[in-house]
Amino acid sequence: MTTAQPAGIKDVARAAGVSVGTVSNVLNRPETVAVPTRGRVLSAISRLGYVRSDSARQLRAGRSRMIALLVLDMGNPFFVEVARGAERAARAAGLGVMLCNSGQSPAEEAGYLGLFAEQRVRGVLLTPADATGRTVEDFRRHGIPFVLVDRVAEGRDGCSVSVDDVTGGALAVRHLVDAGHRDIAFVGGPARLQQVKDRRDGARTALAEAGLEPGALKEIPTGRLDVAAGRDAGARLLGLPEAHRPTAVFCANDLLALGVLQAMYAAGVGVPDRLAIVGYDDIEFAAAAAVPLTSVRRPAPTMGAMATGLLLEETGTATAPDPGHEHEHQHQHQHQRVVLRPELVVRRSTLLPPRAG
Repeated sequence: MTTAQPAGIKDVARAAGVSVGTVSNVLNRPETVAVPTRGRVLSAISRLGYVRSDSARQLRAGRSRMIALLVLDMGNPFFVEVARGAERAARAAGLGVMLCNSGQSPAEEAGYLGLFAEQRVRGVLLTPADATGRTVEDFRRHGIPFVLVDRVAEGRDGCSVSVDDVTGGALAVRHLVDAGHRDIAFVGGPARLQQVKDRRDGARTALAEAGLEPGALKEIPTGRLDVAAGRDAGARLLGLPEAHRPTAVFCANDLLALGVLQAMYAAGVGVPDRLAIVGYDDIEFAAAAAVPLTSVRRPAPTMGAMATGLLLEETGTATAPDPGHEHEHQHQHQHQRVVLRPELVVRRSTLLPPRAG
């Protein structure tokens, strides 16, 4: 059994009785073709089921209609929301989004960036996994514009959209201190990630403001930022003598917080009466948890849309293009570093006072 080959532009030209150039004009500059001829070509396209392929034209021009989005973990609903905002903005400009996941691995990140260069994507939205910045610097030599998402661009030669995570960490721990907690744990992720460092620094700032020693923040590092790592952190907390167990936990993201909550629930430890929990990101599951989580909200869709807007501006791509043409404009792009402010959303996981004594 053989599979029929898809119709090509020559097949359309033969069926319509016109030249290949006329078919190309109908597809790209229809206003230059007489109406009767245009009708014959469109009828042939419909009969044959012809679908145009832009890949060769794009490679010749060096201008793909795709942008790439590379994030740390697509298992985290926060990045799903970032992608949703990016996709909406890209589609409004007639572009598609290639979505990839580094898995928090610098090696995976480098591999994907190499792939993007080979594919000559229009631009890249990137949440870096490599704290050294080497993979980003290596990618820069390809001349493909990129915007950092959830990370502040260093220097003056790049755009970024991020959230003030130092302020976010301070909001979380200040809330716990105001509730009377003095023995607080920080369940972080990989120490190399700047976001984790910033949230921890903000937590320490809030303790200092309250006149507490930095040692009041007990750090429980984790290798990843997922629910399983949170459950492991919860088990470590439960392994401490109750008299020395923190009364509150600030987690570097909501997935960790949900894992800690699961561990406490399984062990019969009440939240928040015996352990208050604060997460970060305010993903949808935070509000839907068995004990709704207090969390630091970050505007994920806004971050994705704003980062895409900056990327489109740098590439000179106008929004809402004519479907048959790419509209580009001469412009003097100014790199921007947009930093958004987080917001604390208080729910039941921190509402009760800490235990007495």
